[in-house]
Amino acid sequence: MRGLNIDQLVTFATVVEHGGFTEAAGRLGLTQPAVSMQIRNLEDRLGLRLIERVGKRALPTAAGRDLLPHIRRVRDELEAAVASMGRHRAGKIGRVRIGTGATACIYRLPPVISALRAAHPGLEIIVVTGNTPDIMDAVEAGSLDLALVTLPAGRAGLSVEPVCNEELVRVAAAAGSPPPAADAGNGAGVDPAALADTALILYERGGTMRAVIDAWFMAGGVQPRPAMELGNVEAIKNLVAAGLGCSILPAVTVQGPADRDRFTVQPLTPPLFRTLGLVIRRDKVPDPGVRAMARALADIRYPQE
Repeated sequence: MRGLNIDQLVTFATVVEHGGFTEAAGRLGLTQPAVSMQIRNLEDRLGLRLIERVGKRALPTAAGRDLLPHIRRVRDELEAAVASMGRHRAGKIGRVRIGTGATACIYRLPPVISALRAAHPGLEIIVVTGNTPDIMDAVEAGSLDLALVTLPAGRAGLSVEPVCNEELVRVAAAAGSPPPAADAGNGAGVDPAALADTALILYERGGTMRAVIDAWFMAGGVQPRPAMELGNVEAIKNLVAAGLGCSILPAVTVQGPADRDRFTVQPLTPPLFRTLGLVIRRDKVPDPGVRAMARALADIRYPQE
């Protein structure tokens, strides 16, 4: 393959298909001497005569006839490659690998992915869930293109853009769960001290969400001692609904019609928010599909905003 020139191969096929150097030059937008030079260079590279003149026509030699099918296949593949790149350029096909937490995956990504697939039917979207540190590692290593994670999550090689704030609330079973004394009858939010002696069902340790919750307790002078720790928000909700304890969850997770009958929801004092951020490598050259996903994530807005 070393030294073979695609232009020379295409020029040779064009000369044969149109029966002459002048005709090929017109089709290729070249001068006749340029066409002759390309054919001569190709013959020198292969060490064979590929074209012979019969009257005014240029005909392939036996070697040239054997070469033609190979060139046509190469030309077809090149045209297909160019067409494929055009679809990538237009964002019609491609692949996006995104990492996020389980909560954002359940409550935020579905409408984003649905809209993207409607706009880009050929776009393959791969979603990976995990804790923020693990997701950040994968973005840094290049095995994920971008991520939507709970902040803070700064690293030198990564660009982090805050997307939105999400309020966290105290969630308890609707039946048989009186509000904490600190909130009884006065409309105030629930403070850390009011939750100190309750059975807590919290996110598992190691994730940024849990770190945000622990910091809220610590700022109030309370060391949280959860009765259960889980990594899945739906599992936490089911345990809370069964009356096994209360939790601190993003408000968006308990805003569905069915949730109104299952849970009581109270604000926290001081208010607690988590920030979701869009993460991508600073040196990444995003293709159209990744850019489309990044735009969609950056446009996420919550109902209260």
